[in-house]
Amino acid sequence: MTTDAVRRHEPEIKTFASDNYAGIHPEVLEAIALANGGHQVSYGDDAYTEALQGVFRRHFGDHVEALPVFNGTAANVLSLRSMCAPWEAVVCPDSAHINTDEGGAPEVTGGLKLLPVATPDGKLTPELIDQQAWGFGDVHRAQPRVVSISNATELGTLYTPAEIKAVCDHAHELGMFVHLDGSRITNAAAALDVPLRALTTDAGVDMLSFGGTKIGLMLGEAVVVLNPSAAKGLPYLRKTGMQLASKMRFVSVQFEALLGGDLWLRNARQANGMARRLADAVRGLPGVRVAREVEANAVFAILPGDVADRLRKRFRFYNWNERIGGGEVEVRWMCAFDTTEADVDAFVAALTQELHA
Repeated sequence: MTTDAVRRHEPEIKTFASDNYAGIHPEVLEAIALANGGHQVSYGDDAYTEALQGVFRRHFGDHVEALPVFNGTAANVLSLRSMCAPWEAVVCPDSAHINTDEGGAPEVTGGLKLLPVATPDGKLTPELIDQQAWGFGDVHRAQPRVVSISNATELGTLYTPAEIKAVCDHAHELGMFVHLDGSRITNAAAALDVPLRALTTDAGVDMLSFGGTKIGLMLGEAVVVLNPSAAKGLPYLRKTGMQLASKMRFVSVQFEALLGGDLWLRNARQANGMARRLADAVRGLPGVRVAREVEANAVFAILPGDVADRLRKRFRFYNWNERIGGGEVEVRWMCAFDTTEADVDAFVAALTQELHA
């Protein structure tokens, strides 16, 4: 068999910009090939999507329903739309992905009102929720209906099961639902050494956006309904939101490869472990300080801006905060499931060279 396609990148080159940069895990790629050939019913009525429900139920509970979608923004918007009437609103950290990095999709596509709360570490507490969860019954104020949290957060911090339960208990007392943006939920569970349901179902979360792309899938996230009474019209919202895949078997089979065994855990442990290795290696370098505790697969560091600019020509990564002052910037270095010890060591060696240039 021949192909006219041409390889247009160097497979051995790794970066520290995003875990989205990584390719497809070989076991996932093998599963996609396994699902190929012959005909299967389209739009989710295939054998692989049917089997997918059992896979998710083993991790999250017998009552859950998983709806595959193309990407994380869609998973978040559809989850929140299904829980909110047009006059209702979502309380979230000001650093939340839905507030800072989704191009206004919750507002533009979902018609959602976001009520952001400033947090020191990207995490909400019952006390912080109360800063925006008020005005119930006031016709002049958007009615708070959902609390949205992320685990891991955009600042790389983690909620423990007890912290999530405290958020859920408080939100439920207020008559609100809880949504969890789990684009890196596997990294969180691996770091805390707990089952996925400990951070979701058992803690009281109503709706989960389960992330697959960052942990080895080609494409695909899933809206996971943990509390059936929280979601309304999701199948119809998915269709009108242009997220109903015609050849859904190729999305669904990836989750079976990821969650059917321990691939999710192996991948998450690898990414988390390489982040710890990177943080440990740079802590002793003059001019570099690790800015935040490394809890999952993200390393935030402060270093001279000119060093960051030179290093970025060799390894791609992003500035996180350019307003540090004194010529310094805060950067974010992400490790992925395919990041190796050799990748980390090469990056640290390059950083050391640039610090002494």
